[in-house]
Amino acid sequence: MNAWLATVTEPIVVLIDTMALALILFGTLQAFVRVAGLVIRRDGQGVDRRETWLTYARWLVAGLTFQLAADIIESAVAPTWESIGKLAAIAAIRTFLNYFLERDLVDVRQRQRPSGERS
Repeated sequence: MNAWLATVTEPIVVLIDTMALALILFGTLQAFVRVAGLVIRRDGQGVDRRETWLTYARWLVAGLTFQLAADIIESAVAPTWESIGKLAAIAAIRTFLNYFLERDLVDVRQRQRPSGERS
């Protein structure tokens, strides 16, 4: 039963890892183009720069979420200390990124809110 499950889940894990790679690659290319545009326009300050990095962080979190899903499947089928360590590392990085991304989003929302409004 275990061998059959490993055989079935292996291509699924590869597919999910490929989706994660696609998300991270797309986000990286998008961020690169936007940053290059800011450098060419010499507009490295302000909302555009912050929005670029927040958008990039969202892509990274999405990619890490898919990697986490693949690692959960892989660890559930054939748990090794290496796979559990990899799972823990990705979960920690994803949690760290989510925390700071959410904090930055709250900060941006507060800055964009007209000064007379209260939350």
